[in-house]
Amino acid sequence: MYSELINTIEQLQYQSISEERKITLQSLIDFVQQKTDEGKDINLNFICTHNSRRSHLSQIWAQAGAAYFNIPNVYSYSGGTEETALFPKVAETLINQGFNIFKIADGNNSVYSIKYDDDSLPVIGFSKRYDSAFNPTSGFAAIMTCSQADGGCPFIAGAEKRIPIAFEDPKISDNTPQQSQVYAERSLQIASEMFYVFSKIKK
Repeated sequence: MYSELINTIEQLQYQSISEERKITLQSLIDFVQQKTDEGKDINLNFICTHNSRRSHLSQIWAQAGAAYFNIPNVYSYSGGTEETALFPKVAETLINQGFNIFKIADGNNSVYSIKYDDDSLPVIGFSKRYDSAFNPTSGFAAIMTCSQADGGCPFIAGAEKRIPIAFEDPKISDNTPQQSQVYAERSLQIASEMFYVFSKIKK
């Protein structure tokens, strides 16, 4: 992994996770552990309303966490109840935290290559519906990263398990002097929780 990203990961030990959140995350740990025990692919689809902020942060940190703890066959995806765009501040935040990110295609819904080391496949970041052809159609965990999407999607076709782990939206800081700090803090919170999940997996 990139050295700057390792520096960020080393900060995660200072991020406290409450007992309440650990209980919330247990369903995700159980899903990953079950698939690991069965030797099956672990497909994780992180879902939020606009697929622009929290779902991308969760997708990217989950993929990095799986790699860091050498959990094989983990494939992270993301989607929304509607298609918008990956919010540029998310990409900027992740670059500042050590990821290598560049645009593959520019436009209203730009496509990004997001890498945590030079020799791994990139996470492809762009906004899409959760049921996009880019995402798995069956056997995946639908991980609801915002309460609005959780409430608005009572049924996710093809999902083997539905896991709500809502995060507060960093969008509340947009157009304020605190924006960079809030996005960085939310990214680190999500990172710490994804790394906690994969640290608990027994191979």
